[in-house]
Amino acid sequence: MNTLKLFSLASCLLFFTQCDTLSQLPGSGTSGSATSSSSSSSSSSVSSSEAASGIKQALSQGLDRSIKSLSVTDGFLGNAAVKILMPPEAQKVESALRGIGLGSLCDNLIQSLNRAAESAVSEAAPVFVSALSKLTIRDATNILLSGQQDAATQFFKRTTTDELASRFSPIVEGALGKHNVAQYWNAVVTRYNQIPLVNEKIETDLTKYVTGKAIDGLFLKVAQEELKIRDNLGGSRTTPLLQKVFGYADQQKN
Repeated sequence: MNTLKLFSLASCLLFFTQCDTLSQLPGSGTSGSATSSSSSSSSSSVSSSEAASGIKQALSQGLDRSIKSLSVTDGFLGNAAVKILMPPEAQKVESALRGIGLGSLCDNLIQSLNRAAESAVSEAAPVFVSALSKLTIRDATNILLSGQQDAATQFFKRTTTDELASRFSPIVEGALGKHNVAQYWNAVVTRYNQIPLVNEKIETDLTKYVTGKAIDGLFLKVAQEELKIRDNLGGSRTTPLLQKVFGYADQQKN
């Protein structure tokens, strides 16, 4: 979990070293220095630097929670929203095998695919830290006031997907070997090919497939965490800064 500790530490440093000092956001009348621990969601104004710091803090919180929830055993397998199933081109294989009582072969393969994703997802931490360091005040303001509920998630998709794939791929490949995916996959395909009248050959790049699904699952969780903060679900705005910044964003919707 060292990468998660690094992510949390680096995120905190980014939050406290925000150095851009710009004018107030539209409609504001007080300086960001006037922020106090008593700031609440009813604040009528925030500065641009406060907005940037608030977005970074919210993203750090959401990203950390997303990575932690997915990188544990059953983080993918036990969550129907992100669980990795058989590749689409192999689902007819699964259906055929389950139909003749060989569902356990499919279950073993599916479990192994998800274990590989759970092993890889913690590698997202340094990628997200790098993306946060490049977040400008303009980016943060657009994310805060765009009206798009997953604006921050979309920002990370645009800026991190390629690097995530590059980092995840070798981890997934190693995890696929560790969890005997090739063995289970070969067993599935071999038994399928033994079914009479089956002539189609199934060819799937499992490393690419699991890598893509791991990234999709990660961004789904990030979007869920972002929505919690935007809507303050379960009191997700846990600091005065989050309350002030997202309270201001709430006011702009009215």
